[in-house]
Amino acid sequence: MRTLLAILTLLVATMAFSYEDSLLDQDFRRLASDEVINLGESYAGNVILVVNTASKCGNTPQYEGLEKLYEEYRDDGLVVLGFPSNDFFGQEPGTEEQIQEFCRLTYSIRFPMFEKVTVKEGKAHPFFDRLAAAAGTYPTWNFHKYLIGRDGQLIAEFSPRTQPYDEEMLATIKGALAD
Repeated sequence: MRTLLAILTLLVATMAFSYEDSLLDQDFRRLASDEVINLGESYAGNVILVVNTASKCGNTPQYEGLEKLYEEYRDDGLVVLGFPSNDFFGQEPGTEEQIQEFCRLTYSIRFPMFEKVTVKEGKAHPFFDRLAAAAGTYPTWNFHKYLIGRDGQLIAEFSPRTQPYDEEMLATIKGALAD
């Protein structure tokens, strides 16, 4: 019994270190909700595609491909996380409730969406500051993508023009899922 307790204590300590030392050690409120979650606690061990989104952008149709990626690869450990942002020419002006309704009704979005944030350099939410520091670049437009590995560290970043089923991005995601 003592040995089992020691093993469980070690496992819990290892898990806590892995997410607290990762980019994912951040608390966010779910979109249009009071529920706050820690990304590390909720998504540790998954491959995560972080995307800053907007409902009135030329890239908005990427929602469809992002949802398809999530549906196709979530059983393998992929999670897509959406973060609405109104940083680029006011292309996400709505309330969180309006954003949620738009995403659900227009694109049947089921991947997790979080509170509206700022992603631009100089005003970015600390999570996006950390992502940008790891990647060497801040989002320059809506639908910038950061891929985080199972270890909570950045693997790659992709420009807003990169479509969800871009060959290079898909190969990088599949490689991360295989690790």
